[in-house]
Amino acid sequence: MTQPIDPVAYLKALIACPSVTPEEGGALVWMEEVLTGAGFKVDRVTFSAPDTPDVENLFATIGRGAPHLVFAGHTDVVPPGDEAHWTHPPFAADIADGAVYGRGAVDMKGGIACFMAAALDAVAAGSVPGTLSLLITGDEEGPSVNGTVKMLDWALEQGHRFDAALVGEPTSRQTLGDMIKIGRRGATSVTITGKGRQGHAAYPHLAENPITRIVHILDRLARLHLDDGTQDFDRSNLEITSVDVGNPAFNVIPGEANAKINVRFNDTWTLDTLEAHLQAEIAAAAEEAPGTGAIAFKRVRGSESFLTAPGALTEAISGAIEAVAGITPTPSTSGGTSDARFFKGVCPVVEFGLVGDTMHQVDERVPLKDLEGLTAIYRAFIDRYYSGTGSA
Repeated sequence: MTQPIDPVAYLKALIACPSVTPEEGGALVWMEEVLTGAGFKVDRVTFSAPDTPDVENLFATIGRGAPHLVFAGHTDVVPPGDEAHWTHPPFAADIADGAVYGRGAVDMKGGIACFMAAALDAVAAGSVPGTLSLLITGDEEGPSVNGTVKMLDWALEQGHRFDAALVGEPTSRQTLGDMIKIGRRGATSVTITGKGRQGHAAYPHLAENPITRIVHILDRLARLHLDDGTQDFDRSNLEITSVDVGNPAFNVIPGEANAKINVRFNDTWTLDTLEAHLQAEIAAAAEEAPGTGAIAFKRVRGSESFLTAPGALTEAISGAIEAVAGITPTPSTSGGTSDARFFKGVCPVVEFGLVGDTMHQVDERVPLKDLEGLTAIYRAFIDRYYSGTGSA
Protein backbone atom coordinates (compact mmCIF):
# COMPACT_ATOMS: atom_id res chain seq x y z
CA MET A 1 0.00 0.00 0.00
CA THR A 2 1.42 3.38 -1.03
CA GLN A 3 2.17 5.70 1.88
CA PRO A 4 0.60 9.14 1.46
CA ILE A 5 2.78 12.22 1.45
CA ASP A 6 1.36 13.80 4.60
CA PRO A 7 4.03 15.85 6.38
CA VAL A 8 1.43 17.73 8.43
CA ALA A 9 0.12 14.54 10.06
CA TYR A 10 3.67 13.33 10.61
CA LEU A 11 4.67 16.63 12.21
CA LYS A 12 1.63 16.67 14.48
CA ALA A 13 2.50 13.18 15.69
CA LEU A 14 6.12 14.20 16.39
CA ILE A 15 5.25 17.45 18.19
CA ALA A 16 2.82 15.54 20.42
CA CYS A 17 5.84 13.64 21.77
CA PRO A 18 7.40 15.78 24.57
CA SER A 19 10.97 14.90 23.65
CA VAL A 20 12.70 17.68 25.58
CA THR A 21 16.39 16.82 25.44
CA PRO A 22 17.50 14.21 26.42
CA GLU A 23 14.08 12.55 26.79
CA GLU A 24 12.95 10.33 23.92
CA GLY A 25 9.35 11.26 24.64
CA GLY A 26 7.86 8.72 22.26
CA ALA A 27 9.19 10.36 19.09
CA LEU A 28 11.55 7.54 18.13
CA VAL A 29 8.93 4.95 19.05
CA TRP A 30 6.53 6.58 16.60
CA MET A 31 9.19 6.84 13.88
CA GLU A 32 10.14 3.20 14.32
CA GLU A 33 6.54 2.11 13.86
CA VAL A 34 6.01 4.17 10.71
CA LEU A 35 9.34 3.30 9.08
CA THR A 36 9.13 -0.39 9.90
CA GLY A 37 5.68 -0.46 8.34
CA ALA A 38 7.16 1.01 5.16
CA GLY A 39 9.81 -1.71 4.91
CA PHE A 40 12.77 -0.02 6.60
CA LYS A 41 15.07 -2.00 8.89
CA VAL A 42 15.12 0.00 12.12
CA ASP A 43 17.68 -0.14 14.92
CA ARG A 44 17.31 1.71 18.20
CA VAL A 45 20.64 2.33 19.91
CA THR A 46 21.28 3.91 23.32
CA PHE A 47 24.64 5.40 24.23
CA SER A 48 26.06 6.43 27.60
CA ALA A 49 29.02 8.43 28.85
CA PRO A 50 30.18 9.69 32.25
CA ASP A 51 28.53 12.92 33.42
CA THR A 52 26.06 12.92 30.53
CA PRO A 53 22.53 11.52 30.21
CA ASP A 54 21.86 8.30 28.34
CA VAL A 55 20.50 9.06 24.86
CA GLU A 56 18.29 6.97 22.60
CA ASN A 57 18.94 7.12 18.85
CA LEU A 58 17.47 5.57 15.71
CA PHE A 59 18.92 4.26 12.47
CA ALA A 60 16.55 3.20 9.69
CA THR A 61 17.68 1.89 6.32
CA ILE A 62 16.21 0.43 3.17
CA GLY A 63 17.67 -0.83 -0.10
CA ARG A 64 21.16 -2.10 -0.77
CA GLY A 65 24.39 -1.10 -2.39
CA ALA A 66 25.68 2.27 -3.52
CA PRO A 67 24.97 5.07 -3.58
CA HIS A 68 24.01 5.33 0.06
CA LEU A 69 22.22 8.57 0.97
CA VAL A 70 21.59 9.30 4.64
CA PHE A 71 19.29 11.92 6.13
CA ALA A 72 20.36 13.12 9.57
CA GLY A 73 18.28 14.91 12.15
CA HIS A 74 17.21 15.14 15.77
CA THR A 75 13.92 14.67 17.57
CA ASP A 76 15.04 16.28 20.83
CA VAL A 77 13.86 19.83 21.41
CA VAL A 78 14.73 22.65 23.78
CA PRO A 79 12.45 23.24 26.79
CA PRO A 80 9.32 25.29 26.04
CA GLY A 81 9.77 27.61 29.00
CA ASP A 82 6.68 28.99 30.72
CA GLU A 83 3.85 27.34 28.82
CA ALA A 84 1.46 30.10 29.93
CA HIS A 85 3.24 32.39 27.45
CA TRP A 86 2.33 30.17 24.50
CA THR A 87 -0.72 30.99 22.39
CA HIS A 88 -1.11 27.27 21.76
CA PRO A 89 0.23 24.55 24.11
CA PRO A 90 3.78 23.63 23.00
CA PHE A 91 3.00 19.92 22.55
CA ALA A 92 -0.58 20.17 21.27
CA ALA A 93 0.43 20.58 17.60
CA ASP A 94 -2.49 22.94 16.99
CA ILE A 95 -3.12 24.25 13.49
CA ALA A 96 -4.05 27.92 13.38
CA ASP A 97 -3.62 30.77 10.92
CA GLY A 98 -2.22 28.41 8.30
CA ALA A 99 0.58 27.06 10.51
CA VAL A 100 1.38 24.18 12.84
CA TYR A 101 2.32 25.39 16.32
CA GLY A 102 4.55 23.51 18.73
CA ARG A 103 8.01 23.05 20.15
CA GLY A 104 10.19 21.53 17.45
CA ALA A 105 7.93 22.56 14.57
CA VAL A 106 10.91 24.23 12.90
CA ASP A 107 13.89 22.84 14.81
CA MET A 108 13.69 20.19 13.57
CA LYS A 109 10.70 17.89 13.70
CA GLY A 110 9.30 19.68 10.66
CA GLY A 111 12.31 18.67 8.59
CA ILE A 112 12.06 15.07 9.77
CA ALA A 113 8.35 14.91 8.96
CA CYS A 114 8.94 16.25 5.46
CA PHE A 115 11.82 13.91 4.71
CA MET A 116 9.91 10.91 6.01
CA ALA A 117 6.98 11.76 3.75
CA ALA A 118 9.26 12.24 0.75
CA ALA A 119 11.33 9.12 1.48
CA LEU A 120 8.32 6.86 1.94
CA ASP A 121 6.83 8.12 -1.31
CA ALA A 122 10.14 7.49 -3.12
CA VAL A 123 10.38 3.98 -1.71
CA ALA A 124 6.79 3.20 -2.72
CA ALA A 125 7.52 4.49 -6.22
CA GLY A 126 10.65 2.34 -6.55
CA SER A 127 12.83 5.45 -6.86
CA VAL A 128 15.68 4.35 -4.58
CA PRO A 129 18.22 2.42 -6.70
CA GLY A 130 20.69 2.14 -3.86
CA THR A 131 20.41 2.63 -0.10
CA LEU A 132 18.43 5.27 1.77
CA SER A 133 18.80 5.78 5.52
CA LEU A 134 17.69 8.03 8.34
CA LEU A 135 20.06 8.66 11.26
CA ILE A 136 18.12 10.36 14.04
CA THR A 137 19.44 11.39 17.44
CA GLY A 138 18.00 12.71 20.68
CA ASP A 139 21.17 14.58 21.66
CA GLU A 140 21.58 17.52 19.28
CA GLU A 141 20.15 20.12 21.64
CA GLY A 142 22.07 18.57 24.55
CA PRO A 143 25.76 17.79 25.04
CA SER A 144 26.02 16.11 21.60
CA VAL A 145 28.08 13.33 23.15
CA ASN A 146 25.80 10.29 22.92
CA GLY A 147 24.15 11.10 19.62
CA THR A 148 25.17 11.53 16.00
CA VAL A 149 28.92 11.20 16.53
CA LYS A 150 28.51 7.78 18.18
CA MET A 151 25.75 6.72 15.81
CA LEU A 152 28.06 7.31 12.87
CA ASP A 153 30.76 5.16 14.45
CA TRP A 154 28.18 2.48 15.19
CA ALA A 155 26.83 2.52 11.62
CA LEU A 156 30.33 2.26 10.14
CA GLU A 157 31.08 -0.66 12.45
CA GLN A 158 27.92 -2.33 11.14
CA GLY A 159 29.35 -2.14 7.63
CA HIS A 160 27.43 0.85 6.29
CA ARG A 161 29.28 3.18 3.94
CA PHE A 162 27.73 6.57 3.29
CA ASP A 163 28.15 8.41 0.00
CA ALA A 164 26.29 11.60 0.93
CA ALA A 165 24.43 13.12 3.87
CA LEU A 166 21.64 15.66 4.12
CA VAL A 167 21.01 17.29 7.50
CA GLY A 168 17.52 18.75 7.80
CA GLU A 169 18.29 21.77 9.98
CA PRO A 170 16.27 24.97 9.33
CA THR A 171 18.73 26.73 7.04
CA SER A 172 16.35 28.96 5.08
CA ARG A 173 16.47 32.61 6.13
CA GLN A 174 13.35 34.38 4.85
CA THR A 175 11.93 32.16 2.12
CA LEU A 176 11.98 28.38 1.88
CA GLY A 177 14.96 27.44 -0.28
CA ASP A 178 16.90 30.71 -0.16
CA MET A 179 19.92 29.18 1.63
CA ILE A 180 21.72 25.87 2.02
CA LYS A 181 24.66 25.25 4.31
CA ILE A 182 27.72 23.75 2.64
CA GLY A 183 29.96 24.01 5.70
CA ARG A 184 30.33 25.56 9.12
CA ARG A 185 32.96 27.46 11.03
CA GLY A 186 34.74 25.59 13.77
CA ALA A 187 33.99 26.27 17.42
CA THR A 188 35.88 25.99 20.66
CA SER A 189 34.90 26.68 24.26
CA VAL A 190 37.68 27.48 26.72
CA THR A 191 37.95 28.20 30.43
CA ILE A 192 40.64 30.45 31.89
CA THR A 193 41.33 30.17 35.60
CA GLY A 194 43.36 32.70 37.55
CA LYS A 195 44.77 31.81 40.95
CA GLY A 196 45.27 34.37 43.70
CA ARG A 197 45.32 34.55 47.48
CA GLN A 198 42.14 35.12 49.44
CA GLY A 199 42.08 37.95 51.94
CA HIS A 200 40.27 40.89 53.52
CA ALA A 201 39.36 43.71 51.14
CA ALA A 202 40.65 46.25 53.68
CA TYR A 203 44.11 44.62 53.67
CA PRO A 204 44.92 44.05 49.98
CA HIS A 205 48.64 43.81 50.71
CA LEU A 206 47.95 40.53 52.50
CA ALA A 207 46.09 39.06 49.52
CA GLU A 208 46.39 38.78 45.75
CA ASN A 209 43.34 39.54 43.68
CA PRO A 210 43.03 37.13 40.71
CA ILE A 211 40.27 39.21 39.17
CA THR A 212 42.77 41.91 38.25
CA ARG A 213 44.85 39.45 36.25
CA ILE A 214 41.84 37.82 34.60
CA VAL A 215 40.37 41.19 33.58
CA HIS A 216 43.71 42.23 32.08
CA ILE A 217 43.83 39.00 30.06
CA LEU A 218 40.21 39.32 28.93
CA ASP A 219 40.80 42.89 27.81
CA ARG A 220 43.58 41.70 25.51
CA LEU A 221 41.47 38.83 24.18
CA ALA A 222 38.48 41.11 23.57
CA ARG A 223 40.63 43.32 21.36
CA LEU A 224 42.23 40.38 19.54
CA HIS A 225 41.89 40.44 15.75
CA LEU A 226 42.01 36.85 14.58
CA ASP A 227 41.52 37.27 10.82
CA ASP A 228 39.48 39.00 8.12
CA GLY A 229 37.59 35.94 6.94
CA THR A 230 38.29 33.77 3.92
CA GLN A 231 36.72 33.11 0.54
CA ASP A 232 34.23 30.64 2.00
CA PHE A 233 33.90 31.74 5.63
CA ASP A 234 33.10 34.80 7.73
CA ARG A 235 35.81 36.20 9.97
CA SER A 236 36.57 34.40 13.21
CA ASN A 237 35.16 35.92 16.37
CA LEU A 238 35.98 35.51 20.05
CA GLU A 239 33.34 36.20 22.69
CA ILE A 240 33.72 36.39 26.46
CA THR A 241 30.68 34.55 27.79
CA SER A 242 31.24 34.45 31.55
CA VAL A 243 33.40 35.90 34.33
CA ASP A 244 32.79 34.36 37.73
CA VAL A 245 34.41 34.22 41.16
CA GLY A 246 31.54 32.72 43.15
CA ASN A 247 31.98 35.42 45.79
CA PRO A 248 28.87 36.52 47.71
CA ALA A 249 30.79 38.93 49.99
CA PHE A 250 31.81 42.55 49.40
CA ASN A 251 34.72 42.51 51.81
CA VAL A 252 36.54 39.39 50.67
CA ILE A 253 39.15 39.24 47.94
CA PRO A 254 38.58 35.86 46.25
CA GLY A 255 41.26 33.26 45.80
CA GLU A 256 40.24 32.25 42.27
CA ALA A 257 38.58 33.78 39.22
CA ASN A 258 37.20 31.94 36.21
CA ALA A 259 36.31 33.11 32.73
CA LYS A 260 34.72 31.39 29.76
CA ILE A 261 35.32 32.26 26.13
CA ASN A 262 33.85 30.90 22.93
CA VAL A 263 35.51 31.23 19.54
CA ARG A 264 33.93 30.59 16.15
CA PHE A 265 36.74 30.22 13.64
CA ASN A 266 37.17 29.81 9.91
CA ASP A 267 39.58 27.66 7.93
CA THR A 268 42.46 30.01 8.68
CA TRP A 269 42.73 28.00 11.88
CA THR A 270 42.54 24.49 13.26
CA LEU A 271 41.71 23.72 16.88
CA ASP A 272 45.38 23.16 17.63
CA THR A 273 46.75 26.27 15.91
CA LEU A 274 44.03 28.45 17.43
CA GLU A 275 44.65 27.06 20.89
CA ALA A 276 48.39 27.70 20.57
CA HIS A 277 47.69 31.29 19.46
CA LEU A 278 45.29 31.93 22.36
CA GLN A 279 47.71 30.48 24.89
CA ALA A 280 50.48 32.71 23.58
CA GLU A 281 48.24 35.78 23.84
CA ILE A 282 47.15 34.83 27.35
CA ALA A 283 50.76 34.29 28.43
CA ALA A 284 51.74 37.69 27.04
CA ALA A 285 48.85 39.37 28.84
CA ALA A 286 49.68 37.58 32.09
CA GLU A 287 53.25 38.89 31.89
CA GLU A 288 51.94 42.45 31.72
CA ALA A 289 49.24 41.97 34.38
CA PRO A 290 49.82 42.72 38.06
CA GLY A 291 50.30 39.76 40.39
CA THR A 292 51.99 36.41 40.02
CA GLY A 293 49.10 33.96 40.38
CA ALA A 294 49.04 31.00 38.02
CA ILE A 295 46.81 31.09 34.92
CA ALA A 296 45.29 27.83 33.66
CA PHE A 297 43.84 27.28 30.18
CA LYS A 298 41.49 24.40 29.37
CA ARG A 299 39.64 23.51 26.19
CA VAL A 300 36.19 22.27 27.21
CA ARG A 301 34.97 21.25 23.77
CA GLY A 302 35.74 21.97 20.17
CA SER A 303 35.01 21.14 16.54
CA GLU A 304 36.87 21.87 13.32
CA SER A 305 35.51 23.87 10.41
CA PHE A 306 34.41 21.99 7.32
CA LEU A 307 33.43 22.73 3.74
CA THR A 308 31.69 20.55 1.16
CA ALA A 309 32.98 21.04 -2.38
CA PRO A 310 30.56 21.31 -5.30
CA GLY A 311 29.50 17.92 -6.61
CA ALA A 312 26.61 15.51 -7.03
CA LEU A 313 25.17 16.30 -3.60
CA THR A 314 25.18 20.10 -3.85
CA GLU A 315 23.95 19.95 -7.43
CA ALA A 316 21.06 17.66 -6.48
CA ILE A 317 19.77 19.82 -3.62
CA SER A 318 20.25 23.10 -5.49
CA GLY A 319 18.56 21.69 -8.59
CA ALA A 320 15.62 20.39 -6.53
CA ILE A 321 15.13 23.79 -4.88
CA GLU A 322 15.26 25.59 -8.22
CA ALA A 323 12.81 23.13 -9.81
CA VAL A 324 10.26 23.26 -6.98
CA ALA A 325 10.64 26.71 -5.42
CA GLY A 326 11.88 28.59 -8.45
CA ILE A 327 14.82 30.21 -6.64
CA THR A 328 18.55 29.63 -6.61
CA PRO A 329 19.76 28.94 -3.05
CA THR A 330 22.73 30.78 -1.61
CA PRO A 331 25.46 28.40 -0.42
CA SER A 332 26.58 29.51 3.04
CA THR A 333 28.83 28.55 5.95
CA SER A 334 27.28 31.03 8.39
CA GLY A 335 25.70 30.37 11.76
CA GLY A 336 26.62 28.08 14.60
CA THR A 337 27.53 24.44 14.69
CA SER A 338 25.26 21.50 13.95
CA ASP A 339 25.51 17.73 13.78
CA ALA A 340 26.70 18.12 10.20
CA ARG A 341 30.19 18.57 11.64
CA PHE A 342 30.31 14.91 12.59
CA PHE A 343 30.12 13.86 8.94
CA LYS A 344 33.41 15.60 8.21
CA GLY A 345 35.73 12.85 6.98
CA VAL A 346 32.85 10.39 6.43
CA CYS A 347 31.09 11.73 3.33
CA PRO A 348 30.00 15.00 1.70
CA VAL A 349 27.28 16.74 3.71
CA VAL A 350 24.90 19.65 3.15
CA GLU A 351 22.20 21.13 5.35
CA PHE A 352 18.82 22.27 4.13
CA GLY A 353 15.48 22.78 5.77
CA LEU A 354 12.73 25.14 6.83
CA VAL A 355 12.84 28.88 7.55
CA GLY A 356 14.33 29.20 11.03
CA ASP A 357 12.68 32.43 12.15
CA THR A 358 10.77 30.96 15.13
CA MET A 359 13.09 28.19 16.29
CA HIS A 360 13.58 28.05 20.09
CA GLN A 361 10.95 30.80 20.49
CA VAL A 362 7.60 30.89 22.25
CA ASP A 363 4.91 29.95 19.69
CA GLU A 364 7.40 28.15 17.45
CA ARG A 365 5.49 27.37 14.25
CA VAL A 366 5.79 26.45 10.60
CA PRO A 367 3.46 27.43 7.73
CA LEU A 368 1.56 24.55 6.17
CA LYS A 369 2.69 25.70 2.73
CA ASP A 370 6.34 25.37 3.78
CA LEU A 371 5.79 21.80 4.94
CA GLU A 372 4.29 20.96 1.57
CA GLY A 373 7.08 22.82 -0.23
CA LEU A 374 9.90 21.19 1.72
CA THR A 375 8.43 17.73 1.16
CA ALA A 376 8.28 18.39 -2.57
CA ILE A 377 11.89 19.63 -2.57
CA TYR A 378 13.12 16.61 -0.62
CA ARG A 379 11.23 14.32 -2.98
CA ALA A 380 12.81 15.96 -6.03
CA PHE A 381 16.19 15.86 -4.31
CA ILE A 382 15.99 12.10 -3.79
CA ASP A 383 15.28 11.56 -7.48
CA ARG A 384 18.00 13.97 -8.59
CA TYR A 385 20.63 12.54 -6.25
CA TYR A 386 20.17 8.93 -7.36
CA SER A 387 19.92 9.81 -11.06
CA GLY A 388 22.90 12.15 -10.81
CA THR A 389 25.12 9.44 -9.35
CA GLY A 390 24.39 7.18 -12.29
CA SER A 391 22.27 4.65 -10.43
CA ALA A 392 18.85 5.35 -11.88
